[in-house]
Amino acid sequence: MSKKEKTNPEEVRNKNYEAKKMNNYENSKQKKNKDLPWWVELLFVQIGLPDKLLIEILKAKKNSQEFIKNDKKSLITFLFLITTLAYFYPVIKHAKNKLDCEAIAKNYIIKNKNTIGMDNKEIKMLSTNFCYGGEEIYEIENLKN
Repeated sequence: MSKKEKTNPEEVRNKNYEAKKMNNYENSKQKKNKDLPWWVELLFVQIGLPDKLLIEILKAKKNSQEFIKNDKKSLITFLFLITTLAYFYPVIKHAKNKLDCEAIAKNYIIKNKNTIGMDNKEIKMLSTNFCYGGEEIYEIENLKN
């Protein structure tokens, strides 16, 4: 009969620990030999910007990553609000321009045309028509001073 080899669990642990320790040293050595990112190479090595600026950029990058990680919900809410405002801005701008055009046309009609016998609704209708390309305003007589 052959005897089975008995292994000591402590010896196995020590071997694993030593292997991991060696791997960590090799890994850290590989990390030190990493190439610089292209933007660091360009801005700070080739162009020669000050190192203080690189430190500030890296701190800001780290802070922004932490902020994104910790405040995802508020960031998503903020981006949703900005997107909503950007989506509706052209509609709001068009409505404002339309109202401005109507006010200017109404003032023009009141000052320069014979509006005797016209009520406010009719003048507003003519100003709206004029802003959308209508020519009914030209059919009203000009005032003669």
